[in-house]
Amino acid sequence: MMCNRIVACLSVVVLTFGLTDRACGIDAGHDAAASASIERGVAFLRSTQNDDGSWTPQPGPAVTAMAVTVMIDSGLVAPNDPQVEKGLAYILANVREDGGIHSGILANYNTAISLSALDLVRDRPGMEETIKRAQDFLRGIQWDGQADAQGNAVGEAHAFFGGAGYGKHGRPDMSNTQIMLQGLYDSGLDCKDPAFIRAITFISRCQGIDSNAQFAGLIGQDGGFIYATSVNKDLIGVPQSMANPDMVDEAVAGRPVSGLRTYGSMTYAGFKSYLYAQLDRDDPRVVEALNWIKQHYTLDHNPGMPEAIRLQGLYYYYMTFGRALDAFGQTTIQTADGVQHDWANDLIDALSSRQLDDGSWTNDADRWMEGDANLVTCYALIALEAAVE
Repeated sequence: MMCNRIVACLSVVVLTFGLTDRACGIDAGHDAAASASIERGVAFLRSTQNDDGSWTPQPGPAVTAMAVTVMIDSGLVAPNDPQVEKGLAYILANVREDGGIHSGILANYNTAISLSALDLVRDRPGMEETIKRAQDFLRGIQWDGQADAQGNAVGEAHAFFGGAGYGKHGRPDMSNTQIMLQGLYDSGLDCKDPAFIRAITFISRCQGIDSNAQFAGLIGQDGGFIYATSVNKDLIGVPQSMANPDMVDEAVAGRPVSGLRTYGSMTYAGFKSYLYAQLDRDDPRVVEALNWIKQHYTLDHNPGMPEAIRLQGLYYYYMTFGRALDAFGQTTIQTADGVQHDWANDLIDALSSRQLDDGSWTNDADRWMEGDANLVTCYALIALEAAVE
């Protein structure tokens, strides 16, 4: 991958969405390490595809779509490779009449991730229409005007407004919302589209910042992000952080929930979403999110999570870390102690040291499906490909 990196270093150009190529910071040794890790990771995925073209089909086509995406983005697998073709056929077999791409569950999650894969082959006959219908489907299920479980319309002041969710909890969350934006962004939707604007309203309400009028007293005021503005469909407006698992019990019992901890995976997801939506770099929400990143920079664990669960969501964290800082466009992050960290080299070190002998990655702290080698290997490859982009 060194040749691609050299070309990227020759100039700084403005991209379609106003982001900039970062100046080259990765060194030859890290570039070689990343290339080797990516090659081994792709080889692992090649060995685990099911006969029907899927990878880990239990949640739907999402993991298959991630596998197809990382394989093509690696530059090691052609879009017309037989395994890619089988994977794409599996994804397309899940296209619904309403434009959604899922197997009957997790409609937002599956459709958004599938969009990222289909965009890589959008020049194929009929694909543009499939992509457009999937975009429309996501915009249609985003919380805007529907009735909540109590029958109240979700207007702009509602805690659900602009968010997206799995569906099973009856409320939106930060993860699904940023995944929705990732799919819309990857598939070329204009960042000024109302879907982006609505989503930023929801995302801003998950941030611990003074301007968050709805939840300023409930979230730690450090610029980071929590998981959701509501615990579930019944506890609307009672925010939730995965870094405070005990607070859910408190909320269910009707006791006050305050000082919710912000944490790494959601903070990088929020920061990335702000950049995709082209918020000004001096917008206080962007500035405070970046300050959180500078204060909590680490690749040893998912920062902000309590010690006992600090490794939960680690690879999701790596994925959002890589995508967010690649979008930010700067080679280094200066932490509070004044040290400049080359994030891409650091990310490559973290991932290459954790790769297993068979080329895969997995997380012993297996919450959120991080015990699944296919899913976690895709997370790791997305992170590495962002580092060497």
